Amino acid sequence: MNIKTIIAKGESEVLELKETLQLKDEIGVSISAFSNLKGGIILVGVSDEAKPKGIQLGKKTLTKLAEYIKRNTDPFVYPQIKSHKIENKTIISIKVEESREKPVFFRGRVYKRVGDTSQRVTSAEIRKLAKGPGQKFLWDEQMCERAKLEDIDKNKVKRFLENVKFERRLGINPNLSVEEALEKLNLITEGGITNAGVLLFGKNPQKFFLQAEIKCARFKGTEPLEFIDMKVFSGNIIDQTEDALEFIKEHIKLHAEIKGTERLETWEYPIEAIREAIANAICHRDYRITSNVQIRIFDDRIEVWGCGLLPEPLRVEDLKGKHKSILRNPLIGKCFFLIKYIEEWGTGTNRMVEECLNAGLPEPVFEEISGSLVVMFRKSKLTEEYLKKLGLNERQEKAIKYLKDNDTIKTKKYMEINEVSDKTAYLELNDLLKKDVLFREGKGRTTIYKLKK
Repeated sequence: MNIKTIIAKGESEVLELKETLQLKDEIGVSISAFSNLKGGIILVGVSDEAKPKGIQLGKKTLTKLAEYIKRNTDPFVYPQIKSHKIENKTIISIKVEESREKPVFFRGRVYKRVGDTSQRVTSAEIRKLAKGPGQKFLWDEQMCERAKLEDIDKNKVKRFLENVKFERRLGINPNLSVEEALEKLNLITEGGITNAGVLLFGKNPQKFFLQAEIKCARFKGTEPLEFIDMKVFSGNIIDQTEDALEFIKEHIKLHAEIKGTERLETWEYPIEAIREAIANAICHRDYRITSNVQIRIFDDRIEVWGCGLLPEPLRVEDLKGKHKSILRNPLIGKCFFLIKYIEEWGTGTNRMVEECLNAGLPEPVFEEISGSLVVMFRKSKLTEEYLKKLGLNERQEKAIKYLKDNDTIKTKKYMEINEVSDKTAYLELNDLLKKDVLFREGKGRTTIYKLKK
C-alpha cells in the first residue's frame, strides 16, 4: 500500500481522511458506509486538504481502536489496521472490505458512501441492502449461533401457548414439543434458534445477550440522585415485563374507595398504560445497543426508558395521533401480540394517552433523549397538599371537585353549585386562573373553564 499515492488522490468514494483519532464516531460511520458498498480506506493523521499531520501512537492504540470498531458494529467488522511513517509522521490506515452480510450497523444506524461523504441510510434503503443473497436485516430473525434447543425452557413455552389459547382463542396445542412450537412461531431457522426465540423462552437469555435486562429504580424526590430501591431483572423478556410491573406496584399508591357496597381500588397511575409502555420498550428496543431498558420512579412521575430511537419514518409527534405500526423486532412483537401485551396496529401510545386522561392525569410525554425513546407518566399537580397551599375557599374547592368528575365548568354552573352571584363566580374563577389551577377556552357565553393538570 503506497500511502503517499493514496493521499495524493484526496477523498473519494473509497477514501476517507481523518486528522485525529478523537473522531472515532466519524471513523465508525465511514466503516459502516464502506462495508455496505464496495469497501474503502480510512487514513487517520491526514487533514482534509490531504496533508499528513501525524498522530501520537501508544502501545495499545491499534488494539483499542480495533476493539472499539468491533464493539460498535453489527455484524462485527474486523478491518486491517496498520501504522505507517510519512515524512517522520505516524499515519494509521484502516482498510475496510465490503461486507458479505449487509447492512452493517454502526451504533444502531446504517450508512452508505455517496461520493466522498458517508450518509445515513433510510429504512427503505436498509431493506434493499438486506435483499442480497443470504442477507438478513431484522435482528430478531437472525440465528443465535451458540443457542441450542436445550437452552429453551419447555415449561415457559407451554405456559405461553396456554396463554395464547386463552387470550386470542387460537387453537394451538399447548403440549407441542419445543421444536414444533418454535417452528409454528417462526422462531427456528434452518440454521438454528432465532435471537427472538432465545429472548422469549431462553432459560438464561443473558448468557447470549447480556444487555437484555430491565433496570428498575425508585429515587428519592424528583431527581435521579439518591436510590430508595433498585433491582435488575433478567430472565426471558416476558417474565421481565411482569417483574418490572410488580416493582412499580411496590412503589406507587393504591387508593381504595367505597361506593355503595363495593370497594373500588385504583392505582395512582393507570397500570395498563404502564404495562403497555414497558412491553413496548422491551419489544421495540434496539438489541444492538448495550444499554438496558430502564424504569425510573420519582415522587412526581414514572419514566420508561427504551433503547434506541423510533424506527423511521416515525416521529415523536406522531405517537399521539394515527400512525403506522413499525416493528423493529416483528417476531418478538408478534408473540407479545398473541398474549395481549401489545397491539400491532399502532394504537398502543394512543391507549396510554386515553388511560391517563381517564385517570384524571396529564397526557404522558413522549421524548427522544440521548438516543432513547422515553415515556413519562406524570401525576397531576393538583394534589390536596398543593391546593391547600393556595389558600382556596370552600366554593373553589367544590368547583375543583366538580371538575375532577366533569371536563368543564361554566360560570353559570359555578353559581349553581355554590349558590353565589355571577360577580362572585367571575371573581373566584379568575382567581383560579391566576393561581394556575384552571385555564379558559372560548369567549362570552361560550366561555368554559378546565383543570390545568
